[in-house]
Amino acid sequence: MRVDPPVSKDLPTWLPESVARYVAHTEHGLSIRELARRDGCHASTVLRQIRKLETMRDDPMIDAALEQFRATQLAHKGRTAASLALSRANVPGEVALMREARRILARLCETGAVLAVADGMENAVVVRDMPDGETLRTATVTQEIAQAMALKDWIQSAGTGKVRRYSITAAGRSALSHIMAEEANVAQGFAEAQQGFVAEGRAPDAQRSGRFAAAESPLVALARRKDRDGALFLDTGMVAAGERLREDFELAQMGTARTKQWAVFLQAAGCAAYDGGGSDAAEAARKRVSDALCGLGDGLADVALRCCCYLEGLETIEKRLGWSARSAKVVLRIALGRLRDHYDARAGGSGDYIG
Repeated sequence: MRVDPPVSKDLPTWLPESVARYVAHTEHGLSIRELARRDGCHASTVLRQIRKLETMRDDPMIDAALEQFRATQLAHKGRTAASLALSRANVPGEVALMREARRILARLCETGAVLAVADGMENAVVVRDMPDGETLRTATVTQEIAQAMALKDWIQSAGTGKVRRYSITAAGRSALSHIMAEEANVAQGFAEAQQGFVAEGRAPDAQRSGRFAAAESPLVALARRKDRDGALFLDTGMVAAGERLREDFELAQMGTARTKQWAVFLQAAGCAAYDGGGSDAAEAARKRVSDALCGLGDGLADVALRCCCYLEGLETIEKRLGWSARSAKVVLRIALGRLRDHYDARAGGSGDYIG
């Protein structure tokens, strides 16, 4: 008869079974044989998992995550309710983890992208090397989410040092595919409800021919191109501006239209300001996207939204909008230049867009 661990209700549902066993062994004193009998597996399996986790604690992120679960368990054993609530607050829930993992793992699939973590940093950042030798920061994520991804073996550290760099693993790519498949299933299930929010002549957001699973976005591929003089077609500031728009769009959780007001705005990008009246982080990101697109106006806003946010290829954009061949990249370059100026004005010219 299987017996649940004494405090299993305090552990998040996304936690790997091996970590739950590790916590039960190290914090609650359950022997390896007891765990094996409880879970119906061989004792050598439990022993191997515990030894592996002990070795993995050399990784600061995994060690910090395990220490967080240890603090949660100690709070459960006799600390005050306030202490228990505080320790739980730093453990992400499954919904938040899946949402953020979807965003960050997709970024890490891009060529040359890594997740950088340093002691004392409040957040981890995704950075990517650019063709001109500069490093571009494309996303930020809390340390707690990054620790959870490391604990689930979705990211893996490469080397040591004050700044540790993590790359996506095969398990991380598989998890991303699974998350995206679930999103597609949900979108198809609510296709009729979404249809009413779509502008005439446009496909529903859930059915757009975007390239979310692609290793590179259209913007990344275009950033490597050079003009006739041998200079890069897009400078680093333009690419950073496009990445900022995409980051805000993803933070806003607006891949599918959640509100009629936002959907109306997308139908005529750049024609009307968005005012959701909310104060949370997602609402603030929606406002930033609205401000940026309104500043671009019609045409420029449409190509920026489609290429940077929906990740549509340039040929697809030209076909959808009825433009001539090879015209989209020229319009996009103009749009990104204006976006760069828009973000520079709001960042004091520092160019520190993301985060």
